Amino acid sequence: MTMALNPNQQMSSVRLYRIAHGRTGDKGDRSNISVIADRPEFYEAILAQVTVDCVRRVFQHRKPGKISRYELPRIHALNFVLDDVLDGGVNDALNLDSHGKGLAGFLLDVEIMVPAALLVAELA
Repeated sequence: MTMALNPNQQMSSVRLYRIAHGRTGDKGDRSNISVIADRPEFYEAILAQVTVDCVRRVFQHRKPGKISRYELPRIHALNFVLDDVLDGGVNDALNLDSHGKGLAGFLLDVEIMVPAALLVAELA
């Protein structure tokens, strides 16, 4: 069961990798990045703060085209599809590693705010 964010709760800043994990893949010039909450209680905070705008800021150095976000509440996850983010894809890119497989690390380094009470149990 997810917990709705309450504006009266004491909040704490935490890097996303402390409360979620990611999976990535690539096909051509498109990267697919999933963020999966480690516990259902973290999903609402992730849902509210890991937006398309947030993802665009994280990957601005790669100049992404369209970014789509898909919500998967039953598995407490978000899936992002980023177009035009891999320098043309593995076969077309001139840089050494343009695979999308490592891009989740960039997104998981984002700081978000979560109810402090949830972190006490998770990070203890």
